[in-house]
Order: sequence, then C-alpha cells, then structure tokens
Amino acid sequence: MSMLSGAEQQQLSASVMGSIEEPAVVTAQRSPVSPRSDHISFLEGHNLYVWGGCQMYCVDLLGVEYSWKKVTDTVGGTPSPRVRHSCWVYKNRLIYFGGYGCKTVREVNNSKSFMVDETSWATIGSDFFQFWGWNNEVHMFEPVTATWTEPQTQGQPPEPRSSHASTTLGHKGYICGGLEMQMIDIHCLDLVTWTWTQIEHQAASFPWGRTLHTLTAISDDTLFLFGGLSTSGDVLSDGWEFNTKTREWREKDHAHKDKPRLWHSADKGRDSDVVIFGGSQTYHFVMDSVAVLRSPSQNHCADVLVFQTQPYSLSRLCEDCIGKHIFSVQEQASWLPAKLQKTIGKRISYFRANAQNIDAGSLVHKGGP
Repeated sequence: MSMLSGAEQQQLSASVMGSIEEPAVVTAQRSPVSPRSDHISFLEGHNLYVWGGCQMYCVDLLGVEYSWKKVTDTVGGTPSPRVRHSCWVYKNRLIYFGGYGCKTVREVNNSKSFMVDETSWATIGSDFFQFWGWNNEVHMFEPVTATWTEPQTQGQPPEPRSSHASTTLGHKGYICGGLEMQMIDIHCLDLVTWTWTQIEHQAASFPWGRTLHTLTAISDDTLFLFGGLSTSGDVLSDGWEFNTKTREWREKDHAHKDKPRLWHSADKGRDSDVVIFGGSQTYHFVMDSVAVLRSPSQNHCADVLVFQTQPYSLSRLCEDCIGKHIFSVQEQASWLPAKLQKTIGKRISYFRANAQNIDAGSLVHKGGP
C-alpha cells in the first residue's frame, strides 16, 4: 500500500491537486471573549454561540471579519453561571442541561435542583454568601428572539451533575455519565413533551461509570460512546454502541485502543463515521475528584481519530482507494468529473496528513526530532 509522499504529490495532475483543500485558520477580530475552558459552543444556522461560565457570545461565520458579539438585551431569566454543562440543539433552539456553578443563598434555598459542593463556597465574614455545586436544570435559549426560558419538565430528572456527555437523536436529548457517577446511567428528555425517562439497559455487558467522555448519535437508534475518565482515575479508550430500541450496550472493536482520550470533542462525519479531535490522554489526581477537574494535565492531543460505525458504500471505498494510491492512478484521476475530483482531493489530504502523523510518530519512537 503506497501513501502520498511530498515528492509524489508534486507529480499529481494540476486538476486533482487543485481539489486538495488545506485547513483554514481564521482569527476573529475585535473579540470581547476572554480566554476560557469548560464552556459550550454550538452552531445554529451560520452563527456560532458560546455560553459558559456566565455570558453568551456569538460570531457570524458568514461575516467578513468574524467579529464576536456579546448577546445582550435578552428576554427572560438568564441562568446562573456554570461550566461543564451540556447542550442539545432542536428546532433552532439551544437547550442546556446541568453543569457546575455558583448560586446565591437565596437561589439555593429556592432550588430543588441544586446539590451543594460542601468543599467550596465563598463567604463574607461569618455569613455564607455564595455556594458552588451541581444542578440538573434545563434552560432553553431561542436565538431569533434572544429569549431565555426554563421549561417545566415532567418525570424523574437525572441527579445533578457536570462533565457528562450528551447528544440529540430525533426529538429527544440524551445524557449519560458525569462526575462521580459510578454507573453509566442514561437519561432521555423528550424535547416536545419535556418528559424525563431513565433508560434501564438490558445487556449484561455495559461500560463503567465515567466523566469527560463523548456521546454521538450515529443512526436513528444508535449512540456511540468513547473514552473518558473512569471513577478510579483511568483514562479510557473503549468504544460502545447503545441501541435505544433494544436498550442494549455492545462494545465496539476498533483500532484506537492505544489512544485513550478524555475532554475531547466528537461529531458525526460522513457515512456515519465518528470523528474525535483533541482532548488529553493523561490525567493527574490532585486531592479529590473535584480538584482533578481544576488541575488538568497539559498533555494535549492534536490528532484525529476516526471510527467507522457502518459498512462503507462502494463509492466511498473507491474514493479511499484512489486517495491512498493516487501516485499509481494520477493520470486516470485527472479524467474524473470536477466534482468527484474535489472529493478525491479531500481524501488525498486526509491520507497525506495521516501518513505524516505516522512518520512523525516513528521518528519519536526512534529518538528522532
């Protein structure tokens, strides 16, 4: 199997080479957004929204300057500050769940959905002023009208939590796991009736409890879980599929068992691939599980992991074959229609980058630069 090298790339036909797309890095201008982590960002239309800990910002990705704007003049009660929450997008609405944050004494006394973290609160003199902890609140933001609402949910809600995973499947939002969750519980919120349901799994085999993992919808009835931090402090590399109809877990065999991840991102790609990026592969315990989340390891990852969850179509198999062996078929590739050449160009870029990562890894193992 031949991979595209730098010398081979130069011999490609101009038409195919013109289809190769390099990633673009765009710096937003006049950004009022301070550096942050543990926030939530979601794309709605062509606007990217960021919320957490307190203020909401958006940037128009079709704009010329990529200028961030603070979302002001909102209607309704703005949620209390929080981090490590989750978000579902449904019918042009952003629906947030859970997280870790602070509330005033009055807010805590009036809330049944807040669990106080007894190891951290702010005080003034001898009076307790502000509490930190976890919540299981549901808040909805409608970008068109800039309106915040807190839907009144039915059924038994999940326990307050943060650092859990979430995904949207049809008209339902799913969450699983979270900080100090010993079992990998799954809860579902119907985004039409606002009714909570806890899903009891039926299989004898199921994932361990975890946090800082990802959950991705890959079909009409299947969710894919990957990685995270176990309750014993291990960074995980296992992948699982959960069937929402049969309520069964099935561990998935994959080629990335040697690449544990936590605090990464995941999304559904082409042909139901799950694409994982970033995160960390190590973590250091400091005092307790809460302190762990405040002292992240600096061993960050920059590689991309791709999980195939369904058989590829014949068209996809052909594209991959050409992308891997382009040096052998470059003349024939130049005869393809322009649209297909563009697709092939993307596959060439992927396999080229993958080959470069493999070469770099080999140099590291051999003691090279």
